[in-house]
Amino acid sequence: MNRLHRAGQVWSPVITPFGPDLEPDADRFAKHCRWLLGNDVGLAIFGTNSEATSLSVSEKRGLLDALVAAGIPAARMMPGTGHCAIGDSVELTRSAVEHGCAGVLMLPAFYYKGVSDEGLFRYFSEVIERVGSAALRVYLYHIPPVSQVPLSLALVERLLKAYPDTIAGIKDSSGDWSNTQALIEAFGEEIDIYAGSEHFLLQNLRAGGAGCISATANVNPGPIAALARDWQSADAEQQQQALSALRGVFEQFPMIPALKSATALYGDDDAWHQLRPPLVELDAEQRKALSSALDMAGFDMPGRTA
Repeated sequence: MNRLHRAGQVWSPVITPFGPDLEPDADRFAKHCRWLLGNDVGLAIFGTNSEATSLSVSEKRGLLDALVAAGIPAARMMPGTGHCAIGDSVELTRSAVEHGCAGVLMLPAFYYKGVSDEGLFRYFSEVIERVGSAALRVYLYHIPPVSQVPLSLALVERLLKAYPDTIAGIKDSSGDWSNTQALIEAFGEEIDIYAGSEHFLLQNLRAGGAGCISATANVNPGPIAALARDWQSADAEQQQQALSALRGVFEQFPMIPALKSATALYGDDDAWHQLRPPLVELDAEQRKALSSALDMAGFDMPGRTA
């Protein structure tokens, strides 16, 4: 088996704070990461909900360096390192390996659509070969609703056969449980299969998956991590229903602005409202509606202002 992480793992694609000048705020970033770790959630920095494609490679490397310098353990990080350019993917992946990160979450090259499995295999192969490290662990990132470049089961199988000590898992953000189930049935004994939302957390763990990498782990980490730990408990179904209900509140709004607005509100820090264009913050009416819905749900982010 090639597993680094056993069943019951939750990771957050950590939201990235920006200042009024749109520069990343490393201090706020580290503070949020500490809070997530304190709630037993790993750090999938530079993920989709991190506004990763709005950050340059040098900015990502700078933030990674800053987190390590601030004492955030690299072993609890899974940076997103996939870019359209092979060289960019290699540079950030190499940096993550040198820091001792647990693994990297790697998008396919996503600008060109309709590319073949052969082309995608060559892309991942080039990155792995150029990084050239036995310490590298790659978690493939399947998110066709956004990338429009799906990763087929045949491609995963080919990569796993070619790089059995490097391909460590996959995040399935297809939103299609049948695809996640197929991945678990085909590869779950060899690699970690993560759902892309806590909506599927209990199903994933019961089927033999590893857990989830979820946007709303940014704001609701404790309860999500609790279900991941206690998924065999008598009240697991009730826990899952509560998680899905709260996730549903956030899904009524643009996800990244909503996550940042909740963090600003419940962390008493308005700076978190800032997004980097082309994304924009929730307007006043949306913020009010989100706040009201979260209050009705009894939502809180305990310890967030500490």
